[in-house]
Amino acid sequence: MKDLEYYLQLRYEVRLRPLEDGEGGGWLAEIPLLPGCMGDGETPEAAVANLEDAKRAWIETALALGRNIPEPVVDDYSGQLRVRMPKSLHRVLVERAREEHVSLNQLIIYYLAKGADFSYLPGDKPRRMRGL
Repeated sequence: MKDLEYYLQLRYEVRLRPLEDGEGGGWLAEIPLLPGCMGDGETPEAAVANLEDAKRAWIETALALGRNIPEPVVDDYSGQLRVRMPKSLHRVLVERAREEHVSLNQLIIYYLAKGADFSYLPGDKPRRMRGL
């Protein structure tokens, strides 16, 4: 069972911005993943400290009401990928990289980027690639 302490230990993204004079001045800190969870203060440090209190109250309330509490996504992207391929394809790629005077890694990244569909935003469902 995930309790208050579990959620308080998660590393949520915090957005911090100065408030305009018409908004009362000072600073506003908020956790975008927890709608309405925000704190303000005269200094950035005060706003973040007040945000911690607001975060505790937000999570306590959500737990008491049985509501879903969003969790931050852990960034586990190392930039490394191991791929197995037929020896014949490996040979063709190595030969092409030599012809182009680039590393095999550079050539493969180029081909992947050239064939990837980057026309969708994160969270959207990617469209099928041509021919697949």
